Amino acid sequence: MDRQEEESMELIFHIYSETRDGEMMISVPYFLQIIKECGLRENDQRLLPVIKALKSYLAEDRTGFINIETFKKCINKCTFLLRRALQGDFVIPDFQVFTSTLKDFYHEAKLINDGQLSDYIPQLERLSPDKWGVAVCTVDGQRFSIGDCKDKWCLQSCCKCVNYAMILDERGGDVVHKFIGQEPSGRRYHDMSMNLEGKPYNALINQGGIMGCALMKPNMPPADRFTHVRDRYKQAAGNEHIGFDLPTFLSEKETGHRNYALAYHMFGKKAFPPGTVLNEVLDLYFQLCSVEVTCESASVIAATLANGGICPTTEQRVVFNETAVRDTLSVMNSCGMSDYTGRFAFEVGLPAKSGISGGIFIIIPNVMGICTWSPLLDNHSNSVRGVKFCKRLVEEFNFHYYDSLINIEKNDPRLSAEYVYGLKYSRIFTAAASGDLSALKRYCQCGDMEAIDYDQRTALHVAAAEGHYNVVKYLLSVCKVNPNPKDRWGNIPIDDAEKSGNHHVVALLKHYSELERELKNKPTS
Repeated sequence: MDRQEEESMELIFHIYSETRDGEMMISVPYFLQIIKECGLRENDQRLLPVIKALKSYLAEDRTGFINIETFKKCINKCTFLLRRALQGDFVIPDFQVFTSTLKDFYHEAKLINDGQLSDYIPQLERLSPDKWGVAVCTVDGQRFSIGDCKDKWCLQSCCKCVNYAMILDERGGDVVHKFIGQEPSGRRYHDMSMNLEGKPYNALINQGGIMGCALMKPNMPPADRFTHVRDRYKQAAGNEHIGFDLPTFLSEKETGHRNYALAYHMFGKKAFPPGTVLNEVLDLYFQLCSVEVTCESASVIAATLANGGICPTTEQRVVFNETAVRDTLSVMNSCGMSDYTGRFAFEVGLPAKSGISGGIFIIIPNVMGICTWSPLLDNHSNSVRGVKFCKRLVEEFNFHYYDSLINIEKNDPRLSAEYVYGLKYSRIFTAAASGDLSALKRYCQCGDMEAIDYDQRTALHVAAAEGHYNVVKYLLSVCKVNPNPKDRWGNIPIDDAEKSGNHHVVALLKHYSELERELKNKPTS
């Protein structure tokens, strides 16, 4: 253990400890609660040694308190992770505030009862229309889930984005794109048409999904091939639930006439790699559509894609390589939501992939992966509640690709509230001090122009002291700020202007002060 690590453990202890019988002690239940509030769960594989050690001492000592030496023994294998969590150094620093807003979005969407259950196979038709779950996993492994997030359901077309990342990782883009295009088709996901080169338009429609299965370990026996792919899913999900629904697979095989037609159509066009055994490919395709997940395990897969192919909860390097992930997200952004993709990209602006079982994978690159699940589908075969949740997400937070290009006041959960406040008002004060009227006009749309600094000075104090006549006039005439706010020494802006010899500003402030007095003294009718 190096000295820096030991100092970190001691600092954590002293911040959260208290005096008991003359000795500094830390409450184990309290410390576990602090970890939970950061977004980390007790079953996080990175934290298992810490949680196990803390709970063993908790079982031995009913008071629940341990001293510094015991505390250091418990956490020494996860000091770096805990330090980042407790310092608010995760991608979402105020996780409780962020997830509180997500709960509101969840309950709003829960009220929607529009849409229809899929009648593609009997298993989907039997799903409850009331099912609705959401799960989030950030690139730091912060977790949130609500609703039917532990229910098991089949990936269906959601598997295609994972399959695409997998074959890009294993075969490389040069090989994969000899057989699969990268363009949106503008048609339904099960359409028969192919691009001008005689290839499926992209990997996220049914034709592309079938072709992708033909590229997965073609020299392996079928059973080993499925086991290999399932194991890759398991890695991406951080070893969380990945199952297989046999009845769904059998229904897919029995009733998947459209998919048989798509496959034989491509086979007739000689679109498959040489030596392809079509029945084996279709079996694998139906098997992967029948892979079973929960919202929670699927959110980790989505987070692995958001994290450049590294699973956040295991930090396993690398589930998928960075280029494979980049290309997958690009196609998800342009092709992932069936024939609704263009509008979804316009309104939501995030890579996503939907499936007819009601699942949606949403990727916020370098931030988080989200999985929503609700079986009620719209006319585009996308989950009605899931799409609503996505829209609310980008209405509230600046997650849309192009939010940074327009002057809209949205919350950025990647920044702490303290940082946002400080940044916003430091900009206002800097603009006032430098006389940058253009910048001040921008900030006026999204900030309190009467905000005070540590000395209770306002932007008007600063502009008056610097003699920026146009800025002072703008603050008084347009922003309607109080002309006479007092700082901690009792000075008002006109005092600062007089001390600096800015007589034109003094005259302006006197004029607005008189107007303010007249307004106050004016009798009300």
